[in-house]
Amino acid sequence: MSVIRAPELPARLDWLNTPQRLSMARLRGKIVLMEFWTFC
Repeated sequence: MSVIRAPELPARLDWLNTPQRLSMARLRGKIVLMEFWTFC
């Protein structure tokens, strides 16, 4: 079984609900819910 690793999050993202930038290393082993939305 091969392992597919998630790409690192881009450095230019603006974070709204966290005091510091998130990284894949900090999220490892945690359950993460991501919500994507748009105005159009």
